[in-house]
Amino acid sequence: MKRKDLPQILYELIKDMGGSGKMMDIFKKFWEQNKNAISDKSDLFYTWNYDIRWAATKLRREKRMKPASRQENTYGLDMSSRGIWEIIQ
Repeated sequence: MKRKDLPQILYELIKDMGGSGKMMDIFKKFWEQNKNAISDKSDLFYTWNYDIRWAATKLRREKRMKPASRQENTYGLDMSSRGIWEIIQ
């Protein structure tokens, strides 16, 4: 697994959760599903939590995920509630 793969993995994970979820639940689900794919010899083992947040930002910029706050809402989209990540299907 590589960092560049994370936006699509995150999108599919949230989609499988019904299109939205609490950020911490998404982190837990990601680790549960992917811990064996992340080698402890790679940097991703130590940075995956940060990298998932980066992937969410990338999805927001691609308009595939709802903005999380007013500062991010430059696209005129509905926003997710605080602490909720929600994809645009």
